[in-house]
Amino acid sequence: MNSDLNAASGTCFKFTVDSAEQAARVIRERLGENARVLSVRNSSSGGLLGFFSAPKLEVIAQLVAPKAAPVPETEQSAEAPARLSSPRFGQRTISREAKTLTELLRRSGFSEKLLLRLFESPAWLSLNEMPLHRALIETGRHLCELRGGRFDRSRLTRAAFLGTPGVGRTTALCKWLAAEVFRHGRSGHVVTAEFDRPNPAGPLPVFCEAIGVPLAHYPASTRPATPAGFVYFDLPGMSLRHPSDNVALASFLEHEQIKQRVLVLNAAYESSALRTAYAAGRDLGATHVVFTHVDEVSQWGKLWDYLLEGELEPLFLATGPSLTGDCEEDALDAIVRRTLPVAEPDESYESDESDDSAVSTFHTAA
Repeated sequence: MNSDLNAASGTCFKFTVDSAEQAARVIRERLGENARVLSVRNSSSGGLLGFFSAPKLEVIAQLVAPKAAPVPETEQSAEAPARLSSPRFGQRTISREAKTLTELLRRSGFSEKLLLRLFESPAWLSLNEMPLHRALIETGRHLCELRGGRFDRSRLTRAAFLGTPGVGRTTALCKWLAAEVFRHGRSGHVVTAEFDRPNPAGPLPVFCEAIGVPLAHYPASTRPATPAGFVYFDLPGMSLRHPSDNVALASFLEHEQIKQRVLVLNAAYESSALRTAYAAGRDLGATHVVFTHVDEVSQWGKLWDYLLEGELEPLFLATGPSLTGDCEEDALDAIVRRTLPVAEPDESYESDESDDSAVSTFHTAA
């Protein structure tokens, strides 16, 4: 027996692996059934070698005490084969559907980190017992449940829009202003500021005048002028190369006690650039995130990690250039509809005949 299986309950182990499947296999072989994943993070080598090498996953798992679940003697012989054929972490020995489901999710842009989270989830076993078309639909529902009540979805009142130059920060602000005025029936005003760097207003002045939202230049009132009203701030772009350039921006946010900070990211940027900008936004105290240029992205699935694992509450997805539309406020639902089949209310799951059509629909959406 492997020595790891003899370790005391509560012992933690760290593995560095290439993929979610390898992590699941190593954990199952080294720790057996009684293990749970504590954390997963991307790991890469430093220096020039790390730049060219494929990213790896660093997984920390813990050995837990087995649960004593007494089984009636008359049922033991019938249930034992089922338990042996359904190991944890989604690895069925001869299941075509399980492998196909994993491949489809990966093709849609699911990261190895997110796949491992699904493999570790108790729901993964039941997903693999379903016909493929239902498994894809239920996977989407399960992902929505994983998000659960992580964020309170409280209304924005005093929020600054942050982002690097060129990500569509001002356009995103215009989209949100249109949603607030026309969809949510709210009123308020906008404050622009420049500090030590210019902040081109772009279409904002004309747009605010068109929808009846007052626009003021700082110094100006930074508090809502009406009960339940809003104040939004259009600020200079933040810097990624020189964090010291963000000192004036951070000082303004702290001085004006602006707690709600919306980070605007260009979804069409490559993954490394997105991660860098995301980290810089977190350093500036970002609380929400907006993804722009989503219509230019072929693999929406790459946003799953930010929506499910990220610390920032998704505000909306910008799916087009219009200043008064192309705005998906339920970001997670939009990703599910884009990357996974959507169930009809009266859909029946009793037959496997729709598997091929579901896969075809999935490929079209992905």
